[in-house]
Amino acid sequence: MYICSGFFLTNAQGTIRPFFIIDMESVVTKERITQLVEQFIAGSDLFLVDITVSPTAQISVAIDSGQGVDIDRCVALSRHIEGNLNREEEDFELTVASAGLSEPFKVYRQYEKNKGRYVAIVLTTGEKFVGTLLDVTPDEVQIEYEETVKAGPKGKKKKVITQKTITFADIKRTTVEISMKSNKTK
Repeated sequence: MYICSGFFLTNAQGTIRPFFIIDMESVVTKERITQLVEQFIAGSDLFLVDITVSPTAQISVAIDSGQGVDIDRCVALSRHIEGNLNREEEDFELTVASAGLSEPFKVYRQYEKNKGRYVAIVLTTGEKFVGTLLDVTPDEVQIEYEETVKAGPKGKKKKVITQKTITFADIKRTTVEISMKSNKTK
């Protein structure tokens, strides 16, 4: 990937350093992978969740759709990416997968997809709300959850259903909450 040109640069302290030239055509970049993924998902119900490209060219692509993603679609995307990269010039490792159920939401469309599901939202303050994701707008989400409050003169506790609107700026992490004793998940 790197070609040493045989030239050396001297800095102000007199230190000699080799000067490297990078052949950008043979370097796998996040931008190039993003372009290939967007080309593949155009016109489909798939959406891009995340792409990472390590310095050692380990590529990881996470996709999702409103109906979930099966293995065949992951394989097709993997083949599309590999078919548009030259293995003779680029050494890379590629992983294409659906967004994990236990992974935090990374894009707005994951919130839209999970409306009506039981989620856990952790705020930047550390406060946590677990309940049903009722609504999503570009700026905020609305969650309905059960909380215990003091009621009456003797301070007896009772459970009440509460709705809360939370801005995306206040959200640190959101995940689908899986509960064996609740059938609130789809």
